[in-house]
Amino acid sequence: MKKTILDVCCGSRMFWFDKSDERVIFLDKRSEKHVLNDKSQKNGTRDLIIRPDIMSDFSSLPFQDSSFQVVVFDPPHFEKNGETGWLNKKYGTLKGEWREMLRNGFSECFRVLKPYGVLIFKWCEVEIPVSQILKLTPILPMVGHKSGKNSMTHWVSFMKGSE
Repeated sequence: MKKTILDVCCGSRMFWFDKSDERVIFLDKRSEKHVLNDKSQKNGTRDLIIRPDIMSDFSSLPFQDSSFQVVVFDPPHFEKNGETGWLNKKYGTLKGEWREMLRNGFSECFRVLKPYGVLIFKWCEVEIPVSQILKLTPILPMVGHKSGKNSMTHWVSFMKGSE
C-alpha cells in the first residue's frame, strides 16, 4: 500500500484509530518508552511508547516536495513542562526559538503536501492561544473545531493551493 499520509510528530499515536495504519508514515524526533502512573489501569501504570517509522524533526522533513495527500501536525504545545514530568514525556516541550520552529514546521508540512492536499493541525491552547500560532503560517485555515472538557484543543484543517 502506498504511504499517502504523513504524521510529522506522531508521539505515541494517541489519536489514531489504527496505530499501525499502513497508509501512514509516522515520524518523530523521539524514540523512547516510559512507564506512566495510570489509576485507570489494573496495575496502576501504563506504557507510553514513542516509536516512529522515521526519526526526524518536523522543521526539516526528509521528503521531496509534493509527496503526501495528507499531513498531520500535532506539535508540542507547552513551554513550561518539567523535563521529567509526564506531560513532557507524552507531548514534548517547546524550547528556545519555538515560534521559528513552528513557522518552519508549517512551511515544511505545506512543502511536502501535494497540490490541494490537506494539513490537519492540532493545538491545545492551555498556555498559548491558537490565534498566535495561526499567525505563523500565511496559509488560511479552512475549518476548525474546539474539543476537550474546556474546549482548549483546536483541530484546524488547511488545504494547499495549486502552486
